[in-house]
Amino acid sequence: MIVGAQWGDEGKGKVTDLLAEQADAVIRFQGGNNAGHTIVRGTEEWKLHLVPSGILYPRKLCVIGNGVVLDPRVLIEEIDHLRARRVDVGSLKISANAHLIMPYHLLLDSAGEARLGKLQIGTTRRGIGPCYADKAARLGIRVQDLLDETILKKKITAALEPKRLSLRPFAKDPSLDLHAMTEEYVTYGHRLEQHIADTARTAWELLDQGRTVLFEGAQGAMLDIDHGTYPFVTSSNPVAGAACVGAGVGPRDIDEVWGVSKAYTTRVGAGPFPTEIHDELGDVLRQRGGEFGTTTGRARRVGWLDLVALRYAARLNTLTALTVTKLDVLSGLETIDVCVRYRGAEDAQFDHFPYHQSVLHHAVGETERLPGWEEDIGECRREADLPPAARDYLRFVAEFTGVPIALIGVGPGRDQVIWTEHGQRSRLGASPGAAGTERMPARPSGRAAA
Repeated sequence: MIVGAQWGDEGKGKVTDLLAEQADAVIRFQGGNNAGHTIVRGTEEWKLHLVPSGILYPRKLCVIGNGVVLDPRVLIEEIDHLRARRVDVGSLKISANAHLIMPYHLLLDSAGEARLGKLQIGTTRRGIGPCYADKAARLGIRVQDLLDETILKKKITAALEPKRLSLRPFAKDPSLDLHAMTEEYVTYGHRLEQHIADTARTAWELLDQGRTVLFEGAQGAMLDIDHGTYPFVTSSNPVAGAACVGAGVGPRDIDEVWGVSKAYTTRVGAGPFPTEIHDELGDVLRQRGGEFGTTTGRARRVGWLDLVALRYAARLNTLTALTVTKLDVLSGLETIDVCVRYRGAEDAQFDHFPYHQSVLHHAVGETERLPGWEEDIGECRREADLPPAARDYLRFVAEFTGVPIALIGVGPGRDQVIWTEHGQRSRLGASPGAAGTERMPARPSGRAAA
């Protein structure tokens, strides 16, 4: 399982792409097209929003699980774009139980953010939150409803009824016409029908055969609606436990949980950010790291690596390994700061991630200063190739979080990675569990999932 260990945008797409080569299937288990994964292969760049990162491998089974909320127009555009670039999308499967983003969700999302004014959460205005809200209110439209026009129209009517007052400002919007909306979504159903499947059963069959399944998360743990920096969070659960719900598998099906973290920290939109860099150095790191959203193009806020939050994410997800991306962005810095505790009001110190929002929103990261390195590390392919200061930096991160590092990113290219000894063992299914002890196999047939 691959999950974000920060506020999203950590480089999960690249890590998933690398591991997908050895997997039999890749399953996306939550979020929507508010997420974006960028993959660089040679001179080509791929930006994916809904389709799992494994799609670039021919005939690799790629699944959009039931926990995802799906804008069918966006998905079809993404499929068409991949086909235009000669990518085979025949192996893409979509859960019949995934919920659909409807035109009114987009309108409600934008209107809701506008009403908040200065208190805006910073959503992508893609309709994700309102769609998940309808799902919880049992007013959602699901992928399988696209295949029955009568049921689809009835469900849209039922979903619109309690929203009439909220949608009154958009009364003349043609996208809200019931008949036009129904026809549009039935057409989407015709386009997607070949991909719609019972994806939970598909996962079970693979796992029962001892095949390797890779679960791909979107966003990051610090944006989790239950455990993140609420209310400045996403509308789903990006943590490891959500893979079971969002893909329809059980906890014992999971063998490895890898958390992806940048060598520094970024976040998009509003919300607390204890290690944010406000001076020119933040702009330098932003430009070096290309810190602009894949989905929105928004400039990301940049800060030093927050080890307090990263250790929290490690425990929350029971990470078995960390992958640290964009280490090359820190090259050339004389010194590098890392956050090891927070300081709050009246000089209160917090060694652990504070649960109370009033504390967190006023917390400032206290850092330790580590030596930097001048060398360009883009050509390094072994840990031993890294400058001593870079190796010391990684060792500091691993020891503080209590999680071994499996993979190190030293550039945007697919080949610009370093597999550590732990990572080599883990990706072959030979590593121990999170506590360093051997675990019971998930299934009698052997390795079940990564």
